[in-house]
Amino acid sequence: MSDSAKDEVSARANGATPGPAHSAPPTRALPGSGEVHRHILVAIVLNRPGVLNRVASLMRARNFNIESLSVSHTDQPDISRMTITLLGDDVAVEQVSKQLYRLIDVLKVQDFSGEPTVEHELALIKVRATDSNRAEIVKVAELYRARLVDIADGSVIVEASGSEAEVDAIVALLRSYGIKELVRTGTAVMARGSASIEEALKR
Repeated sequence: MSDSAKDEVSARANGATPGPAHSAPPTRALPGSGEVHRHILVAIVLNRPGVLNRVASLMRARNFNIESLSVSHTDQPDISRMTITLLGDDVAVEQVSKQLYRLIDVLKVQDFSGEPTVEHELALIKVRATDSNRAEIVKVAELYRARLVDIADGSVIVEASGSEAEVDAIVALLRSYGIKELVRTGTAVMARGSASIEEALKR
């Protein structure tokens, strides 16, 4: 009997449980700080059926919760633009961006986070209104450069636009009057200056 076998028999006789011959290596931590930041991804895609589903499926597989997703036409009728707002670790978002690029019908992907951009969102907010507070609601709308697009008995519809933070602010103020209905388009973003993600496709 080998010395190691004798040691194991001796350990069992003394009531001790022998440890494994080889301990498992420690789990390697994924790169990145783990801090969650807001990211805005823009994907230029071919305007074909199934593209949106493939993009959403990839995000779901990577366990990302999409904060907002807007799809619109570009100047070219066969090409669409997706703007995806999500929260995630910088390294994880970089990885999913590369995977998006590999999807069929995806032509270009860019993360606009941290870059100088023009960012806007449109919101329609149906607010409970009475004769006594309608004037107050109008003042709130004017303060945020919003406008009333419908006035009815018991409600008004406020159209607000601006950055996500600006829309959040007016929604928070109007919530005290009672919001009957709210719809937001999600963020639309464009880089400042002469650079163009769409022109880059033509080079």
